[in-house]
Amino acid sequence: MKIGVLGLQGAIREHVWALESTGAEVAIVKKIEHLEGLDGLVIPGGESTTMRRLLDQYGLFEPIKAFAQQHPVFGTCAGLILMAQQIEGQKGPHLALMDINVRRNAFGRQVASFEAELVIEGVADDFMGVFIRAPYILNVGQDVQVLSVYEDKIVAARQGHFLTCAFHPELTNDYRFHHYFYDMVRAYKE
Repeated sequence: MKIGVLGLQGAIREHVWALESTGAEVAIVKKIEHLEGLDGLVIPGGESTTMRRLLDQYGLFEPIKAFAQQHPVFGTCAGLILMAQQIEGQKGPHLALMDINVRRNAFGRQVASFEAELVIEGVADDFMGVFIRAPYILNVGQDVQVLSVYEDKIVAARQGHFLTCAFHPELTNDYRFHHYFYDMVRAYKE
């Protein structure tokens, strides 16, 4: 199994390490041809507007949308925003992969960053979430499964072969969420 990490911005190396712990072969995606042969893709955190600009600049926006129709995708933090069909206060979505409505920087600015222990359905009852200028999901469509809630706010969800979270699972030494995604990719491929 080969899983890619979008290599434009964010904690790319940390996602690579987390995915390598699953036994997957990992590739960093910076060009369209890097999508070839992948079984899944991780879209890391960063700044969603900047990431969108870079996706357009490198000609990756439409190829990733097309890739996502046939492969699992996991978006963390800014990746969640890029995957959402609705973004509060923004005219239109980016990739629009998941039937979710999100609020950007919903937990506050960088100085308000924090860690919290989370219950994540199918993953762990004691997962430490690292929230940095984190968004959260305001509401979900009927086909979306809520995986985790923090203080009544949705912070992780799944819709079919799409997975997303508002925090940074790659910034801990706990790789259970990445293993969950690896299992999704394997099941989708079978």
